[in-house]
Amino acid sequence: MLNVRSDNESSNDPRWSAVLALLAVGGLYYAMPDPLTLGPGWLLPAVIVLLLVPAMAARRAGYSRLNYVLGLLLSAVITIAMIWSLALLIAGLLQKRQAAPELLRGAVALWFTNILVFASWYWRLDAGGPNARADRAFHTEGDFLFPQMMLPPSLAARQQRWKPGFVDYLFLAFNTSTAFSPTDVPVLSRWAKILMMIQSVISLGTIALVAARAVNIL
Repeated sequence: MLNVRSDNESSNDPRWSAVLALLAVGGLYYAMPDPLTLGPGWLLPAVIVLLLVPAMAARRAGYSRLNYVLGLLLSAVITIAMIWSLALLIAGLLQKRQAAPELLRGAVALWFTNILVFASWYWRLDAGGPNARADRAFHTEGDFLFPQMMLPPSLAARQQRWKPGFVDYLFLAFNTSTAFSPTDVPVLSRWAKILMMIQSVISLGTIALVAARAVNIL
């Protein structure tokens, strides 16, 4: 049964930032060398648009459950494509099938894609997802402990009903890919810890194993 969302949308979580991130993933994937993509380079951007349009339409029509499911499917598709490309990148490095410039271009594109993909996962899953967070007056519980959640009530009231937006999860994903840790945001749930470990492994693979080796053979 489809659930109709509440009209209480959070101004702190504009959806356009998440949409732009997904479109950027498609652009990065299209810019990758053809031997490193899953199918033609235009296939993943086309799939992103094909899933994004009905997801946005479902949200506007008030079907939050359908919007949530389509969002999960979209994140799953781009994650599979990214991991597939990483495997091709490592295989190309070991078998020396691609030139060093192609390896570098693919590694850079995958590193940025990794950040955007996992930022999307964190944004989509934390505390029930953006639709569930929008229905709450305050964000006091979740899978990540943001600094604003630890403020005393007197200071929390000054945050104008703060809720985490996509940029907060993007910052979290960026720190995970660069410092291999969540820095100022403790991780509380097991699924979030597992996703962060996967993201760190992918980042380590693109930076330490692939990019460094490609530089050495230039």
